[in-house]
Amino acid sequence: MQHYAVSDRGCRRERNEDAFWVSDRIRCFVVADGMGGHAGGQRASRLAVSIIEKVVHDHLDEVELEQYPQLLGDSIRTASKQIYRESQDKTELRGMGTTVTALLLKNGRATIAHVGDSRAYLIRSGEIQQLTEDHSLVQEQCRAGFLTPDQAKSSRYRNIITRSVGFEDDVDVDMTSLDALEGDVFLLCTDGLNTLVEDEEILQALQTVEPHNASQHLVDLANSRGGHDNTTIVLVYV
Repeated sequence: MQHYAVSDRGCRRERNEDAFWVSDRIRCFVVADGMGGHAGGQRASRLAVSIIEKVVHDHLDEVELEQYPQLLGDSIRTASKQIYRESQDKTELRGMGTTVTALLLKNGRATIAHVGDSRAYLIRSGEIQQLTEDHSLVQEQCRAGFLTPDQAKSSRYRNIITRSVGFEDDVDVDMTSLDALEGDVFLLCTDGLNTLVEDEEILQALQTVEPHNASQHLVDLANSRGGHDNTTIVLVYV
């Protein structure tokens, strides 16, 4: 297994409010995109990543394979409680929250936990598949038939998310589990990538660019189109 990660401020933001964590030993990978206040977004994403790391690290050896989704979900819920508590204690952090997309690879299984509009993709057999569904207003409008996917990309509401870690004391976490096969590539990203780079372009890059250059290549592509947001990418080659 190989993994590569990059996090970039982009072309327009003053600070990078994304965060990520990768662990060879645990085989856990996380991206987070913070939001809220002058410093709240940066604090929320970094706090979420550090709490998830601690919870998974402390308890992974205690649980069986079928309990991995519960562990990953619990780590995110623990992060949500602590972020919310801190936001209530400090006025300048009120309203902070973060997206989280996490991948745990153990014993031939991939477990994905997800809150917000950061994404997880699977590239397998020459095809790309989005494994997560955005928790966003435009996604709900698409599901209800009020918008097409193309209309959603240009909607003025496209940045409104409907679920985040830390905005409330508790949070619903979407879980997905699947077999991880040799040759699979998992991509985790914040929305700075997928709002500017199409899925098929991501697939083409991963098919043509060397693995150690692919994540930076995708960031450069997003920045060449304006780079209006922070972009974080974690690539995992099974």
